[in-house]
Amino acid sequence: MKVLIIGSGGREHAIADAFSRSSKTKEIIVSPGNAGMAEVFRCLLLAGQDEIVQFCHAEKVDMVFIGPEQPIKDGLSDLLRAEGIRVLAPSQDAGRLETSKAFAKQLMLANQIPTAGYSLLRDESQAREFLAKCSYPIVLKADGLAAGKGVIICSNEPEAIQACASLFRQSAGESGVLAEEYLQGWEVSLFAFCDKDAFQTSLFAQDYKQLYDQDRGPNTGGMGAVCPVPEAEKYRQEIEDKILAPVLKAMRELGCPYEGILYLGLMITAQGPRVVEFNCRFGDPETQALLPLLKTDFMELCLAITEGRMKELQLEWINKTAVAVVLAAPGYPSAYKKGIKIHIPQLNSKVFFSGVQSGRSGLISSGGRVLTVTNMADTLEKAKTAVYRDIKSIDFPDNVYRKDIGLRKNVLP
Repeated sequence: MKVLIIGSGGREHAIADAFSRSSKTKEIIVSPGNAGMAEVFRCLLLAGQDEIVQFCHAEKVDMVFIGPEQPIKDGLSDLLRAEGIRVLAPSQDAGRLETSKAFAKQLMLANQIPTAGYSLLRDESQAREFLAKCSYPIVLKADGLAAGKGVIICSNEPEAIQACASLFRQSAGESGVLAEEYLQGWEVSLFAFCDKDAFQTSLFAQDYKQLYDQDRGPNTGGMGAVCPVPEAEKYRQEIEDKILAPVLKAMRELGCPYEGILYLGLMITAQGPRVVEFNCRFGDPETQALLPLLKTDFMELCLAITEGRMKELQLEWINKTAVAVVLAAPGYPSAYKKGIKIHIPQLNSKVFFSGVQSGRSGLISSGGRVLTVTNMADTLEKAKTAVYRDIKSIDFPDNVYRKDIGLRKNVLP
């Protein structure tokens, strides 16, 4: 089969890599992709939804896999389905689980799905009144899409007022800012493969959001990930029964059944698992740790989702641990330096490219998160040792990365 992947980051590179391991895959195309991916896969720029549709018809594309959230919000999956093109992504309406945090919260509260309490703040005046009375710390989130940077944890009122003002200025905050109860516990990620009627879940993964070691510094799009997370396994059944099944049932009852990849961002608290957020696609960089461990044919998994056969699929995983570490440009997540030359020797680890482009003598950096290095090994310790050894072999001056991926202790406070 010929597959077109929409996106340009490390997540899409990992998805392309997973498709490449399938005997059912004939050709992989990525749009727009990046120069690092283009060393292995065909990459091209398709400008807009109409051009994507025309390309799919002209090239006889068998499946489109949408990586990032913005095209889902923009209705690309609905257009492709209307054109008779197989697509792996939820509809625009189902994607509201991610594209509107207020919608997701209302759905969870209406269906007794465990999550943090919240209030929706519509403007700065309402925010000031609310923030003067609430308890701290508190979590503030832009209602809309913010590329993983719309969440701020505030420890006092002045911080919260400043954060709210910043979030309202973002386009993602135009429809409001959510003020959420601060949950105590440890975070974990789970992915559900959904075919409208049935689902199966992935291994657990864990993302490292903060820029610096020991979870310090500003939130980023993600600086690394580990998969699996054995401490989370005892919560799997509860998560599936009390969170996943009810939310998918609620979406069906609303007339927008969910088909595709559903990401559950979870906080494990003393009271049990609580939903932090939903995403309507794979996460980045969790995908770079998760998909290399997939033993089941990835194309077969995607076909099972689009053909309503998830109940029949045997989902299997490689019995190893993966550690993924993101290398970022100096200055990230604020203004960052571009045009840094990158040289990568032969490594034992996989390298997934995101913010790179072609320079005069090879790859140069063009984004904040530049690449992800992933190693799989029989134990967490071996994977950590190997991935950090390989990182030291990469010539990427002044790059920024965390040195503690895989060292977090998942215990309740």
